[in-house]
Amino acid sequence: MNWVLNAVLFLSAFAGMELVAYVTHKYVMHGALWNLHESHHVHHEGWFEKNDVFGIFFAIPSIVLIYVGVNHFAPLLWVGLGMTAYGASYFIFHDVIVHRRIKTPYKAKNSYVRRIVQAHRMHHATRVRDGAVSFGFLYAPRLDRLKAQRDTIGGTE
Repeated sequence: MNWVLNAVLFLSAFAGMELVAYVTHKYVMHGALWNLHESHHVHHEGWFEKNDVFGIFFAIPSIVLIYVGVNHFAPLLWVGLGMTAYGASYFIFHDVIVHRRIKTPYKAKNSYVRRIVQAHRMHHATRVRDGAVSFGFLYAPRLDRLKAQRDTIGGTE
């Protein structure tokens, strides 16, 4: 029965990170810490951007939970691993598939992956702090809804 609890903790942490990512992206990255995130919305030279600091920010709680889970309270291991799995998924989708920071011949054929890529491109159509849509990453509303939302808030294409 322990494996059921571990699976529930892992999957809950993984799913919960989409909500954390959405809220952080919308209200922190496009808010008080725009000065770091802006580097991700404009062309820049080199492989690294100021925005990469958020990866470190998100990794710290995962590392702490994995450490505490291994050494003190085992259920936290599965929470930390779920968060880490979300981070790895995010990296693959966001940095590899969408932004091609690592070159790959992969082309999105799956409708889910195409919708995620299109939603993220729509997010990047706005190069300023306000007016962007689609702040999550592993979930994206239909494109017609995002376009309507963008038109309502005055985002640009």
